[in-house]
Amino acid sequence: MWLIVGLGNPGRKYQFNRHNVGFMVADFIFENSRGQAQWKQESGGLVAKVIISNVEAILLKPQSFMNLSGEPVQAVAKYYKIDLDKIIVAHDEIDLEFSDIKFQFDRGHGGHNGIRSIHKHLGSNKYHRIKIGVGRPQNSNMEVADYVLQNFGAVEIELLRNILERCFTGVETLIKDGYQKTATLFNQKPPSGERK
Repeated sequence: MWLIVGLGNPGRKYQFNRHNVGFMVADFIFENSRGQAQWKQESGGLVAKVIISNVEAILLKPQSFMNLSGEPVQAVAKYYKIDLDKIIVAHDEIDLEFSDIKFQFDRGHGGHNGIRSIHKHLGSNKYHRIKIGVGRPQNSNMEVADYVLQNFGAVEIELLRNILERCFTGVETLIKDGYQKTATLFNQKPPSGERK
């Protein structure tokens, strides 16, 4: 069994924020895979059971706000007895251009507070991550925290489905074929038509 975590902040006002792209990944997987009909509250998060590549997986959207994501992740992983190397966490990444994604394993938190919290509560960084590029603000005077809490722009919204599809296909590949093949296939620039 795998655990796939999408990071974000709960509540309608955050729904389309750049910081919530991890939630969007989890929602996309939920809508495009076999599994239970609805999300349920469990261990401080919204949880759903799905089948991906003929393997059982738990989807988790922590409801603790981004900076406290580690506690629900730890609780769900412990309850379902999921090994660290079967955990995948999807989150926004300001150091990647919009539409770039990168699969990583066993890396530092890079200053991302949600990942920092997960590292702390799991006591390890030996789990998988999908870093989803949101870029940096074009206005150099804008704080990064304000930027990631803004909604995606209209052009970005149009391109998001392709990005979410690549994330989902990457998750399928990771589950079926392992990390090395996934990184080789997906850690590269997307087609130019998927860029804004």
